[in-house]
Amino acid sequence: MYKYLLAFLLLASATQAQNVEFSKDRFGNDKDGLKAALKEIKAGDEWYEMDPPRYEQALGHYLAAQKFNPNNAELNLRIGDSYLHSGFKPRALEYLQKAYQLNPDVDPRIHYLLGRGLHLNAKWTEAIAEYKRATPASGSKNTAAFTTDIQKKIRECENGKKLAAKPSRVFIDNAGPGVNSPYPDYGPVITADESVILFTSRRDNSTGGQHDPETGGFFEDIYQSSRNSQGEWSAARNLGDPVNTDGHDATVGLAPDGQRMLVYMEDNGGDLHEADLRGVQWRKPQKLGSRINSRSHESSAAYTPDGRSLYFVTDKEGGLGSRDIYKIEIDGRGQAVNLGSTINTQYGEEGVFLHPDGKTMYFSSEGHNSMGGYDIFKSVYENGKWSAPENLGWPINTPDDDVFFVISASGRHGYYSSFRDDGLGSKDIYQITFLGAEKQPLLSQEDQLLASRVQPVKETLLAPPVAIASAQVTILKGTVTDDKTKEPLEATIDVIDNSRNQVIASFRANAQSGRYLVSLPSGINYGIVVRQEGYLFHSENFDLPAGAAYSEVVKDIALKKLDVGVKVVLNNIFFDFDKATLRKESTSELERLQKLLTETPALRLEISGHTDNVGNAAYNKDLSQRRAKAVVDYLVQNGISKDRLTFAGYGDTQPVAPNTTKAGRQLNRRTEFKVTGK
Repeated sequence: MYKYLLAFLLLASATQAQNVEFSKDRFGNDKDGLKAALKEIKAGDEWYEMDPPRYEQALGHYLAAQKFNPNNAELNLRIGDSYLHSGFKPRALEYLQKAYQLNPDVDPRIHYLLGRGLHLNAKWTEAIAEYKRATPASGSKNTAAFTTDIQKKIRECENGKKLAAKPSRVFIDNAGPGVNSPYPDYGPVITADESVILFTSRRDNSTGGQHDPETGGFFEDIYQSSRNSQGEWSAARNLGDPVNTDGHDATVGLAPDGQRMLVYMEDNGGDLHEADLRGVQWRKPQKLGSRINSRSHESSAAYTPDGRSLYFVTDKEGGLGSRDIYKIEIDGRGQAVNLGSTINTQYGEEGVFLHPDGKTMYFSSEGHNSMGGYDIFKSVYENGKWSAPENLGWPINTPDDDVFFVISASGRHGYYSSFRDDGLGSKDIYQITFLGAEKQPLLSQEDQLLASRVQPVKETLLAPPVAIASAQVTILKGTVTDDKTKEPLEATIDVIDNSRNQVIASFRANAQSGRYLVSLPSGINYGIVVRQEGYLFHSENFDLPAGAAYSEVVKDIALKKLDVGVKVVLNNIFFDFDKATLRKESTSELERLQKLLTETPALRLEISGHTDNVGNAAYNKDLSQRRAKAVVDYLVQNGISKDRLTFAGYGDTQPVAPNTTKAGRQLNRRTEFKVTGK
């Protein structure tokens, strides 16, 4: 009995795996259905057999025919092959496996295609086995290239096995309907504080409203969304004219403050452009110069935090691989510098992004220890060189292309686009939340009394808690306004390295809102100077030691017009401890004050010193007076008439904050000037 049952099961299995042709002898009772299916196959074949093939256009026709007859080996193979060239590549596997089940000789490429399908589904071991069974097409002249490709893909599977065994601790969440749509949404760029996101989309409300004849989809346009107080993204809006045109327009980079944007346009083989934000309106993108753009394809770029240099990707001749990353000073005269073999490989690099800390670079590469396609890597510039790129790991990276990744200044959230099952229709933008290293259990060290024991049980501490790594950067943001009218001002914000007496970056507050944002990497004593024509300058100081953790500082600044009686604090005047000796870090602030007096010949000032209430009041008053005099002496020695200046020491008699806190006492220890005549 068992013998007959086994024979029956084998026969049934063979019947299920039988290849079914689209023929009248099979479907004679459904002539209309057969006719419609054959029509779909013919339409699909026209796309599939084009040079180059149009797989995504073919796929819909093939799937329609497959509903009529799901058991045709050739059709399943073409569906699988088309999926391998689509956004949803992992879906290819079930069709390729069925094609092989129906007819193991369906195509000479079947083992290679099965290897790809398994690889893209992270079935690393099975994929390696299929790759090893793959052979080049009969009579192929590219056997060496085929062998090299197979060897690389096997290495990628080995990398994938290792990386997937130790997954990164992250949450990956869809950015939601405010950002994403049923159409492809990708290429996100963000402000450093994550308040604004811009991205590229191919929606039906594109500027030209036309379809790309090559892909059939709508042309690319740039969209923008803002995060509300609940942390949700507002409904994205099309930036419209003059940023978006009737052709393809894609955003590839954004300055940390969101006031400048890098745009890719399909002219001259693909070039990079730059647009400025004035108020709420983006200006027409202007093409970057020939030192950046070439006759080749420049695809992506990123600003350095100071906005003075650019990292960009190009496939121009002379690189180390198919696409390389270069760096160039935007307003300089020198040529772009290839980042070298530590970063660039013999394969392609893409999607470069520089963190606001100024030293951490994220990029995608087909080389290094990629698990397939482009993977996202991180490298840190230290001691004059880039560190070995680190793969961000599974599940951030997948066997498919993972590219155009950006990360917030805090390092807490990253953003990129992906095809996933929870998407809203096509490629969507996702937010990655980095959880940091896993913490070991922290057990109580108190004695635990158990009912079954007379003596207490001693618990021990297994390991100290692991802190989540924090980016070493401070975000300073706020609004610049007129002190009296409270109207926003389009002021200039200069960032100064006090130790070098050098302006290292300049930004502008938004023309309409007065908002500004400055990223300050740790390890520098910064002077921040806000200036606007017709107003007295305002200064702030941020002394950020190396290793200082991420923080956000909100500082609204009200600029004062030059009127008698107006007082301005000089936050970047520094003295040696308990002395009236000016430190060299004061030079920039003193020079600004000297320039103000030189440019306004009738201006008269009182320089005053102030202290907190710690210590002897008489001593504090004397110290504050000697410090005020030191400032006056500097100005006189540098050409300012003595009769335009007076000085006074007020000690602790004019506090601007309570002396009950450390922060309050710090505010009270200050040097300031008052306009006494103009």
